[in-house]
Amino acid sequence: MSGSPTEFPVPLLRMSARALFERSNGDSLVERLAQRYHSVLAKEPSVGERRAWTESLPALGEVLCDAGLDEVEVLIEQRLPLSSLRADAVLAGSHPATGRPSYVVVELKQWSEARLVPDAEDLCLVAKMGNRPLLHPVAQVRRYCEYLQDFTSLLSDEQDVVAGVAYLHNTTDQHIDELFRLPDAKAQLFTKTTCGEFKRYLQTRLSPLDGSLEADALLESPVAPGRQLMRVAADEIIHGGEFLLLDEQQVAVSLVKRAVALSRRSDKKEVIVVSGGPGSGKSVIALHLMSYLGRNGRSVVHATGSKSFTTTLRHVVGRKHSQIPKLFQYFNTFSAAERNGLDVLICDEAHRIRQSQAGPGTPTARRDSREQVEELIDAARVPVFLLDEHQVVRPGEMGSVETIARAAHARECLVRHVDLNSQFRCGGSRAYEHWVLRLLGLVPGGPIPWLGDENFALLVADSPQEMEDYLRAQHEAGYTARMTAGFCWPWSDPRADGSLVDDVVIGEWRRPWNLRSDRPTGGAPASALWATEAAGFGQIGCIYTAQGFEYAWNGAIFGHDLVWRGTDWRAVRSASEDRSVTRASPRDFHRLLRNTYKVLLTRGLVGTVLYSTDAETRTMLRSLIPARTV
Repeated sequence: MSGSPTEFPVPLLRMSARALFERSNGDSLVERLAQRYHSVLAKEPSVGERRAWTESLPALGEVLCDAGLDEVEVLIEQRLPLSSLRADAVLAGSHPATGRPSYVVVELKQWSEARLVPDAEDLCLVAKMGNRPLLHPVAQVRRYCEYLQDFTSLLSDEQDVVAGVAYLHNTTDQHIDELFRLPDAKAQLFTKTTCGEFKRYLQTRLSPLDGSLEADALLESPVAPGRQLMRVAADEIIHGGEFLLLDEQQVAVSLVKRAVALSRRSDKKEVIVVSGGPGSGKSVIALHLMSYLGRNGRSVVHATGSKSFTTTLRHVVGRKHSQIPKLFQYFNTFSAAERNGLDVLICDEAHRIRQSQAGPGTPTARRDSREQVEELIDAARVPVFLLDEHQVVRPGEMGSVETIARAAHARECLVRHVDLNSQFRCGGSRAYEHWVLRLLGLVPGGPIPWLGDENFALLVADSPQEMEDYLRAQHEAGYTARMTAGFCWPWSDPRADGSLVDDVVIGEWRRPWNLRSDRPTGGAPASALWATEAAGFGQIGCIYTAQGFEYAWNGAIFGHDLVWRGTDWRAVRSASEDRSVTRASPRDFHRLLRNTYKVLLTRGLVGTVLYSTDAETRTMLRSLIPARTV
């Protein structure tokens, strides 16, 4: 792997096992960690984090010194590459048998007792932590090991170089006996009952020699997907021929392949920008490139600015292999990346690019002078941006062809733009796409009557109940169907018993929003899976869960935030519950609202049903759309 991939993250503190043992008896170590925590993360550590350092680090230092491993290097609170996750500690040293570098990832727990979640061997319950399901510590540390090895060039092609241990130093085997039912070759579980076994195990992984050189090697290693991970991803993401690329889709892919072939011998860097409407094949292009580049030994990562979109991609492509989801990251992952560290960075949903990664509370010293688009361009030899300019729906989002091209030209990069002028969502109906743009005033000319299209159905409902009844019939007939709405109602958390609050109220009709949580509750799927799990029907999706997804039948409800008056749309700030959007200027608020409804109206593959809570807007829609739901 060539180039200069992303810099490996540093731990909060680094010291020998002997220093850890000696310094952990007082408050000085915890205070140093707290200071480093604040300087790195720009916030104070929680009481729980401080307590964990106070209780767990002395226990680890004592075990290491008792095992004669005083000179092993300890990386405390080591962040995993391209992730916000932190391992409690990584032990660095040499293997006692081979002399090769050897690393042990340590997860420390203060649990006094725990039991398995019934019928889920990798989940457990801890009474003192509210009995909410937690990942089994062995499963947790094994994933940390795999992640570390997958994204660290030093480790990616080595065998048996990383091992994991979970040390529950406050409990005995008897109090967590169910947790031993999860066997794992990559990670081990120890308690104070088996402290002696823990010491002997560490002696099989680490020699007594000074581990500082091995720690240096790890922290100086480039960060990029390893070749083994890329091969697995290539096999699993796409099996050849599943995705047929047509017309401009193939043009875009060929341009990227060409740019990659030239990237190592050309003095000019190429930036590929692919724009297209909803469902025009941008994400198919992205997955095809992921497969092709992986099969051909190129390092490639997929990134978006959408939690729902990225979570769903990870869920879908990771069903057969747990390593694949690590290739799907977020735009804000690359602020610390070195220039041209990856061969290709695919920025999907690039309209979600923000002005800057730094937030309002980010200290001046930690602010990067670059804009986020510049960070993404710098991160790869061939940056690829896929976007729909009419899907900018929040203040601060500024991804556009013009913005990307301007930043690329400032870096003396060649820019190649491909416009996907074919329409694949909305039943391939370019007529419907154009009708929506005219309806919302996103292109000149004003609303026009719907003249019909044999590939797509457009209907108007006289009530939300009529809409739901029609979509439910489609759902029960085997089609996927969802209802969405403008963000005009409050969004409540579930009740204590897990039931959802019916926030969306229109007359006598009441329905809940989709969940905000990442955990399923009350029969409803997790937020990021609302659009793809069958149980999503019955909850109302908002822009933040619908964007980026598609289903056969789409119901879209215009709320009172965008109403038709006379000959034009009126944006009503007081009717919106979306606080991030209501802070925008009047001009931007109107533009963001129309973009929002453009997204909501273009989720359907087979057909769309429209309804408005406003009488005058309903009259206007009826005048344009001849078909009714009843």
